[in-house]
Amino acid sequence: MTQPIEDYAIIGDLMTSGLVGRDGSIDWLCLPRFDSAACFAALLGDRENGHWRIAPAAAADGEPCTRRAYVDGTLVLESYWDTPDGGSLKVIDFMPQRDKAPDVMRIVEGLSGEVTVRSTLRLRFDYGHVVPWVRRRDGDRVAVAGPDSAWFRSEPPVRTWGEANSTRSEFTVSAGERVAFVLTWHPSHEPRPEPVDPYTALELSLADWRDWAAQCRYEGPYKEAVTRSLVTLKALTYAPTGGIAAAATTSLPEEIGGIRNWDYRYCWLRDSTLTLGSLLATGYLDEARAWREWLLRAVAGNPADLQIMYGIGGERRIPEAELPWLSGYAYSAPVRIGNAAVSQLQLDVYGEVLDSLHLARSAGLPAERHAWRIQLALLDFLERNWRRPDEGLWEVRGPRRHFVHSKVMAWVAADRAVRTLEGDPSEHGDVERWRSMREAVHRDVCENGYDPVRNTFTQAYGSQELDAATLLIPRVGFLPPDDPRVVGTVDAVRAELGSSGLVRRYSTEGASVDGLPGSEGAFLACSFWLADALHMTGREKEARELFERLLEVSNDVGLLAEEYDPVARRQLGNFPQAFSHVGLVNTALTLGLGSGPATAAAR
Repeated sequence: MTQPIEDYAIIGDLMTSGLVGRDGSIDWLCLPRFDSAACFAALLGDRENGHWRIAPAAAADGEPCTRRAYVDGTLVLESYWDTPDGGSLKVIDFMPQRDKAPDVMRIVEGLSGEVTVRSTLRLRFDYGHVVPWVRRRDGDRVAVAGPDSAWFRSEPPVRTWGEANSTRSEFTVSAGERVAFVLTWHPSHEPRPEPVDPYTALELSLADWRDWAAQCRYEGPYKEAVTRSLVTLKALTYAPTGGIAAAATTSLPEEIGGIRNWDYRYCWLRDSTLTLGSLLATGYLDEARAWREWLLRAVAGNPADLQIMYGIGGERRIPEAELPWLSGYAYSAPVRIGNAAVSQLQLDVYGEVLDSLHLARSAGLPAERHAWRIQLALLDFLERNWRRPDEGLWEVRGPRRHFVHSKVMAWVAADRAVRTLEGDPSEHGDVERWRSMREAVHRDVCENGYDPVRNTFTQAYGSQELDAATLLIPRVGFLPPDDPRVVGTVDAVRAELGSSGLVRRYSTEGASVDGLPGSEGAFLACSFWLADALHMTGREKEARELFERLLEVSNDVGLLAEEYDPVARRQLGNFPQAFSHVGLVNTALTLGLGSGPATAAAR
C-alpha cells in the first residue's frame, strides 16, 4: 500500500535517518550511514522488504494516525491516535545522537482510556533482500545476517513472538502508561553495545535539538518554516565530516511509474554556495565551517579530477547499480543505488566551489592556508577548459552541450578570484589574468547564450529551450537585476516553464535534452529561485505570493521533496530534499529581511 511521499516524516541521529509514515510505519531506514544498505525498504517495494509499524491493534493496515507533529524545534516526532471507543495514545519516534551504535526509539504513551497496541517489526537487510535469523537472548531479540546485527527490546518488557518472518508485540496502555521500544544496530562480529535508556535519551534529544534551534538568528515572518528547514538540513548532515546529503532516500521518482529514479544520499558541490549562504545568514557558523572543511577535503587533488558529487565522507567511488528485487515506489523502476552522474563533466561546479570559498572568506570564517592554492589550481584548470561542452547542472544523460549556466558559473569563478585579489593584495595571483578571463566569458555568454528576438537567455548555445538555472544570473552578479535581458529571462522562464504557478527545470517534451523518456514535476528549488528573481526585479508582491504558495506545498510537518505535481497535488522525487529547504530559507531571508543571504553584489 504505497503512501504518498508527503505522508512521511524524517527522524535521524546526524549520521543516518529513517522515514516514518502517517500510518505509524517506518518504511525506510539505512544503517549505520545515510548511504548504507536499508534494513527497512518497504518505501521502494512492499512490507516484505522491511518495515516497522506501531499502531492501535484496531487500526487497519495503512490507516493513518489522527494527527502528528514535531516537537517544536526538534526532530522528535509525535503521532497521535484516537480510537473509536474513546481511547487515545501517542507514539514518539526519534533517534538519539549516538554514542557508538545507532538506536531507533519508539515510545508509546497512553493518553486516555485503554488502547491495545500492536508492533510489527520486519527486518530485511541489504535493501529488503535478506531475511535475518532472529532468536531470543537475555530476554531480548537479536537478528543476524552476514555483517549486520540488530537488537530489539522493550521497556518494560511486553509480550513478543515471532510470526511469518516478523517480530510481533501486543500490549495495552492506559492514561499515563508508557512502553518504549529500542532497535539497535551493530556489526555482527562485534559485541552487543551497552543499552541506552530510552526515556533519558528522549529528554536529552529534546534538549539538544531545542538548544540547536535556538541559535537561529532569523526573526522574520516565516520563522516556523525557516526553523523547520534548518532542522531538516541539520538532520541531513553527516556529523563526523560535516557533509550534507542531498536527500535521505534513493529512487523516489520524478514521475510516478517512470524511470527518472536516482540516488541522492550523497553530497553535491552544486549545493555548496546556497547551503553555505543559508547557514551563515541564520547564525550557524559551526555548521558552515564544517561544510566548508568537507568541501576543501573533497576537492583536494588534481583539478581535472574534480567530481560533481562525493560520498558523505568525501568518497569518490559511487558506482551505480540496480536492485531488481525491489519493485520501486508505486512501481517506478528501476531502483538505483549509487549514481553514474559522478563521472560527468559539469563545469559549473568549479564556479560553485570558488563562490563558496569566497563567501566563507567574506563572512569572516577563519581562512585555511591551503584553500587559496586549491582555488588557484581549480581556476587554472577552468581557464583552459571553460569553452568545452559539458553535461550541465542537471546531470543530463544526453549529449554534452554549451550550457549557459555552466558558462555563467565559469564567469563567477573568475569574478570571485578578482574580488579576492582586489580585497587582499597580499594574496598571490595574477588579477589581470582573471579579469581577462572574466570579460571573455561574459562576452561569450552574451553573444551566444542570449536570444535577442525573444529577449531571454537560453539553456544552451544555439538552443531554443529555456532553463530555470538562468534565473540565477542576477543573484550571482553576472548582470544587474534591472538589466532588460534579466527581466526578459525571468518573464520567459515563467511563461514557458511555468506549471500552475511553479516552474520546471527545463522542458522534457519532444527530443528532451536529458536523453530520458517521460516527464517530471515542477522543481521546487527553481520555484524558489523564481520568487527570488521576481523580488530582485521589483515584483515583490508576486514574489511573496509565490513563496507562500510554495509553503503550502510543504507537508503537514513542514517537509519538501525535490519536485511537486501541481495537477495531482503530490510531492515527487527524493525526500526530504536539502536543495528545496535551502531554497526556502534563502527566499524567506530575501522576502523577510529585505535582503538575501551573503551573496555577491550585482556586477
